[in-house]
Amino acid sequence: MDLEDQGTIKKAVDEHGTENVVVVLGSPDAESAEIYAETVTTGDPTFAGPLAGVSLGLPVYHILEDEIKQLVDPETYQQQVGMMEFVLDKEAIVTSMKKIRQQSR
Repeated sequence: MDLEDQGTIKKAVDEHGTENVVVVLGSPDAESAEIYAETVTTGDPTFAGPLAGVSLGLPVYHILEDEIKQLVDPETYQQQVGMMEFVLDKEAIVTSMKKIRQQSR
């Protein structure tokens, strides 16, 4: 997650509050998804961006998680994400997301 994205998320939280912001990631692997999820929950682990030391505690999901898939029009999901379900390691990504959500409770 680059510094600009971190700034955008921080601005959204400042404007709308943490209770009104949910982060949906599209990272291609479990490791990057976990780092991005950590950034929006406990703060930037590299201590380089606007979220360094800022614990937002935002709920974070990955687009491949069933909870999110159910919220998207099936045709749109298939067109935009469908192929990625077969190419990416969905199980590892979902496991990483659940781990971060459990840690942030």
